[in-house]
Amino acid sequence: MFYLSLAAAFIASIILTPLVKKLAFRVGAVDKPNYRKVHAKIMPRLGGLAIFLAFLVAVLILRPTNEAMVPILIGAFIVIITGVVDDMLELSAKAKFLGQTVAAAIVIFFGGIQIDFINLPFGGVLDFGYLSIPLTLIWIVGITNAINLIDGLDGLAAGVSTIALVTLAAMAFIMGNTFVLVMALVLAVSCIGFLFYNFNPAKIFMGDTGALFLGFMISVLALLGFKNVTFVSLVIPIVMLGVPISDTFFAIVRRLLNKQPPFQPDKSHLHHRLLNIGFTHRQTVVIIYGIAAMFGLAAVIFSMAKLWGAILLIVILLVALEIFVEVIGLAGNRYKPLLKLVKKK
Repeated sequence: MFYLSLAAAFIASIILTPLVKKLAFRVGAVDKPNYRKVHAKIMPRLGGLAIFLAFLVAVLILRPTNEAMVPILIGAFIVIITGVVDDMLELSAKAKFLGQTVAAAIVIFFGGIQIDFINLPFGGVLDFGYLSIPLTLIWIVGITNAINLIDGLDGLAAGVSTIALVTLAAMAFIMGNTFVLVMALVLAVSCIGFLFYNFNPAKIFMGDTGALFLGFMISVLALLGFKNVTFVSLVIPIVMLGVPISDTFFAIVRRLLNKQPPFQPDKSHLHHRLLNIGFTHRQTVVIIYGIAAMFGLAAVIFSMAKLWGAILLIVILLVALEIFVEVIGLAGNRYKPLLKLVKKK
């Protein structure tokens, strides 16, 4: 039944995407070129609806049992509705944030998905108490938007999400979490089917419908897979989602350094910087796929390492990430503290 559901999700994604493409044109869910976009013609959005429907097909076949299943689906519906309306009418940032917050609140209060406490690496327990709800809310909304922010090139968000989901499935397999394993793989297969139409040159974009849905699901599944355990386990999903998290973090740093609002859109994200350096559209996407895969592999190694090995791996990752960020100018051309320090020596 499991393999049947994977096949069904893949086939449904391939069949439904062209139908959603026609629907997008009919309802006016299109993406027009502007100074921030890299495409030069009007493109249909709403592709995430095909991913969502393919995912639902697999869920109806599998009927996975988990107390959080119904709240997750309700939250996903709210996110999908928010994304569909935004792809059609372009909602304000506040309206989108409200939809994401309501969806997150449903899985927190009705699904019991919270970061309650962590076991500290050198002994003791850090109980978050009343902070557990706001921390969980920030995580879900933050990752939901992080996936949305990297959705700037053909196949980028779908591919990075697929890599994150496969990594999540691998971690769930190691930890024996069947529910997260099944859900992550079904979503990954749905994304792969969509990529047949979304990889460069794309015939359809996933739009906010897809980016918000995938971000929401990845954030929730990561919490289900790693909540209430050790400090190391809390770091795993952060490492696994290194590309969207670091891109979002340095976007905020860049805007603050330039005295701009932290969430104001710009054209200096990771994919923009790589394009500016001279890489082609496809090369840029493949490079970011490679970076995402390295983060995923690091997360798997991190989970199996001893404490000091895990700490060493994190230090190496952070230093390598910082050097990469400074070289390509992700936080701005003037932000080069580490490179300047090396030059002084």
